[in-house]
Amino acid sequence: MIYIFLSISCSVTVAVLLKLARRYRINVLQAVLWNYLFAFVFSCIFFRPAWSNLVAAPSAIGLALGFLLPLVFLMLAASVRNIGIVKTDIAQRLSLFIPVLASLFLFGESFNGLKIAGLLVGFAAIFFTLIRKQSTKKVKNSSYLYPLLVFFGFGVIDVLFKQLALNKAIPYTTSLIFVFCMAFVVALAAVIYSRTVKNEKLQLVNLLCGAILGFFNFGNILFYMKAHQALASNPTTVFAAMNMGVIILGGLVGVFFFREKLSKLNYIGMGMALAAIILITLSQLYVI
Repeated sequence: MIYIFLSISCSVTVAVLLKLARRYRINVLQAVLWNYLFAFVFSCIFFRPAWSNLVAAPSAIGLALGFLLPLVFLMLAASVRNIGIVKTDIAQRLSLFIPVLASLFLFGESFNGLKIAGLLVGFAAIFFTLIRKQSTKKVKNSSYLYPLLVFFGFGVIDVLFKQLALNKAIPYTTSLIFVFCMAFVVALAAVIYSRTVKNEKLQLVNLLCGAILGFFNFGNILFYMKAHQALASNPTTVFAAMNMGVIILGGLVGVFFFREKLSKLNYIGMGMALAAIILITLSQLYVI
């Protein structure tokens, strides 16, 4: 479970950095570009892969992840811009349904009573945690395409990372380096488009922000894949604990560092999320 905790910490740190980036008017697209470059560099420094393995690394899953990571992030930004953070966050957290269903139908995982109870409590916790007052501002129906893409995008990414972590032919660290490289190429194409078509200037501050972002993004994905390897027979534990853990830690950071106000239902939801994590963890030890 230590890998899950480390991945959760890195994930929340990335979210905090992105929130600060918006506050200080950092160009998020450029920061994401450099983020993947530095994630690639960090991977090469820490893992020192054999170049022969890198040549053999490209696969359908790796290529799909390389395209999806930056594209889904851009959809996330577009969703926040069009319908707001709350509905977008709900879509992202509810993407947990996709990997859970994949665990049952694709990975052949068995579900015992504790695990089912933990999932039910966890899904309810997501709704309670994210409840906010409804805004009177109306949005176009077409804007809901973005959270739909966020929902499917994050769900598919979770499943693909699970598959990548279980590939025994190529070290997962080598596959991760290839994914970062592909994501950088896709983000670079987007930045070149914004520079030539929209005439957006490249700024040095975005390079610095991208380096910090890349370090924690690298840690997030690395520990997430390590968790899947350590709990290979229980992918739902990783899927659920990761999502609910982010809710708890993210909520605490929001309250104490950004002074965000939470309702009683929000606190109940955070408590339910913690209970769900305990139930899912116990489900590995007992069979009901």
